[in-house]
Amino acid sequence: MKNFGWRQWLVLGTLVLVLAVTALFAVRTVRRAIYWRFHHDEQIRPWMSVPYIAHSYRVPPRVLYEALRIYPTPHDRRPIREIAREQNRPVDEVILDLQKAIARERALPQPRLSPPSQDRGRSP
Repeated sequence: MKNFGWRQWLVLGTLVLVLAVTALFAVRTVRRAIYWRFHHDEQIRPWMSVPYIAHSYRVPPRVLYEALRIYPTPHDRRPIREIAREQNRPVDEVILDLQKAIARERALPQPRLSPPSQDRGRSP
């Protein structure tokens, strides 16, 4: 290793940096996957945001925003507590509206994907 020139050290340093960044992203991905595996259908709490609740209950955020009668904005991370305060409503009432919207959405029949066509790869 002592015969390495500055270019070899630069390549080695770059390789170590790339491996470290790759490991960081891999760890973050695994942590998120584990977190969401165990956080489905969590009880709705005042600190939660609408996108968080939508992800936990696997419903489109649009459904929850419509239930609250507010326009969805990108990157809206306001907690339910703040939304209730803005609407001059009790937090429990807002949570109840969200629960009803989730129940209605889940009661709807889900569209099924059509099976792949047998004519794949054939020209007409």
